[in-house]
Amino acid sequence: MIRFITGNKHKVEEAEKIFKNFNIELEAIDLGYDELQGTLEDVAKAGAKYATSKLKKSVIVEDAGLFIKALNGFPGTYSSYVQETLGNKGILKLMENVADREAEFRSVIGYCAPNIEPKIFLGRVKGQIALEEKGTLGFAFDPLFYIEEKDKTFGELSTEEKNQFSHRKNSLDSFIKWYSQL
Repeated sequence: MIRFITGNKHKVEEAEKIFKNFNIELEAIDLGYDELQGTLEDVAKAGAKYATSKLKKSVIVEDAGLFIKALNGFPGTYSSYVQETLGNKGILKLMENVADREAEFRSVIGYCAPNIEPKIFLGRVKGQIALEEKGTLGFAFDPLFYIEEKDKTFGELSTEEKNQFSHRKNSLDSFIKWYSQL
């Protein structure tokens, strides 16, 4: 049993489908924790450590962000805030007349258990910022994140298609590989 500390139902749905492939049961707990300013790794470590101290059980937390090369990695660790304030239309406005549209989604899983230091697992997926929003699937920046190999945005891919290679899948796979050896 893995306890996933999140209030984001989209993350839970994606993670449940991935964990199911490994016959690992997932329990979602909306505990909430302060997200410090820092890297995704800093946020994941601190969140996992906090949740473990409160629950006295092993947990995972996940922090993710969209990193746009032409914007020096922005929105990065501020992705959630930027999604709430600027939204996809704001990102498209920032990217007007920008030729280099390279971007990547990153996901960091933070794992912690009582009396051990947190461990982190990074997952990435490279793509481009589309010229316009496409698709209604997924959430947040998904309709902007274009995958050349698929010729679609994340917003046009079903959850099953996205779960084959997403940043969250990559970080969860890395975690599961490590966790399965415990």
